[in-house]
Amino acid sequence: QVQLVESGGGLVQAGESLRLSCAASRSIFSINVMGWYRQAPGKQRELVATITNVSNFVYPDSVKGRFTISRDNAKNMVYLQMNSLKPEDTAVYYCNAKVYGLRDSVYWGQGTQVTVSS
Repeated sequence: QVQLVESGGGLVQAGESLRLSCAASRSIFSINVMGWYRQAPGKQRELVATITNVSNFVYPDSVKGRFTISRDNAKNMVYLQMNSLKPEDTAVYYCNAKVYGLRDSVYWGQGTQVTVSS
């Protein structure tokens, strides 16, 4: 089991930056994939960024070049640096952890709101 707690959301203007943080309740060294997803009102939850435990990255085109995910295994933290924010980035952002094994496990945080005004 792992509990995830996000922080760092808020209200910013277009073009500004935010850094989201995700604190895990235990070591993330063995967690295969850490990621960020987001969900805007009336839309499905979508991938924002993932990072594996061997530092492979995935970003959708919508955030590539603007967002950067990182993980600090020593601090059990995952971060999402968001630059050049756009109004369409407005959503609730969720931290996610995937542990692969005999039975795969997926964990979610409670989410943090990011609002970008034009």
